[in-house]
Amino acid sequence: MTCEIMNEAAAVSVSAALEKSGVVAIIRGVYGDKLMRCARALYDGGIRLMEITYDATGAHSDSEISGFIAALKSALPSDAHIGAGTVTDVQKVILTREAGGEFIISPDVNTDVIKQTKALGMVSMPGALTPTEIMTAHNAGADYIKVFPAGLFGAEYIKAIKAPLSNLKLLAVGNIEPESVGDYMRAGVCGIGVGSGVVNKKYIDSGEYEKLTALARDFVNAVGIF
Repeated sequence: MTCEIMNEAAAVSVSAALEKSGVVAIIRGVYGDKLMRCARALYDGGIRLMEITYDATGAHSDSEISGFIAALKSALPSDAHIGAGTVTDVQKVILTREAGGEFIISPDVNTDVIKQTKALGMVSMPGALTPTEIMTAHNAGADYIKVFPAGLFGAEYIKAIKAPLSNLKLLAVGNIEPESVGDYMRAGVCGIGVGSGVVNKKYIDSGEYEKLTALARDFVNAVGIF
């Protein structure tokens, strides 16, 4: 089996998992053993896609982050899909693929990042807000478009965007709560991204990982209704 076919199969698997569970966990600022335990807790709560963010502060190197991605790929069951977030340049895309990452999430519409992601057989999920940004991402080859910060604009904004752009696959990310999931799903998104709503640093620091599992289950169940 060629690398191209293998990469294409991986991309299909990620898309199928996203459209089934509808939740991407955004894990930011959690490292080492805490990251491993956090990811397992989220998996136990039903989340199958996890974004490990690159560290914009520089406190943790890009190679260190890609190492965590590789470690999670080895530690979690095969139906868990690990990707990278805060991917702002092509080199991070390459590092992620070398680590076994399967999808790329960016805070912006960087067409070079999108094209490199697709060239390496990964799923592209760039961040955008305006109709122009969303269409630019789509035209560059993005598979899904992360509307961020969705929580500041609300589900009605998503609904307005979807009216003329009904063919696009949008994710709502930013300040999403279980109680508001239904509003976003009815507005037309195909999934949500959740950070601190499931990656609760207080619970992680106190070792209460079972509470992360409960939070994850709340979001997965909220999306599952739709």
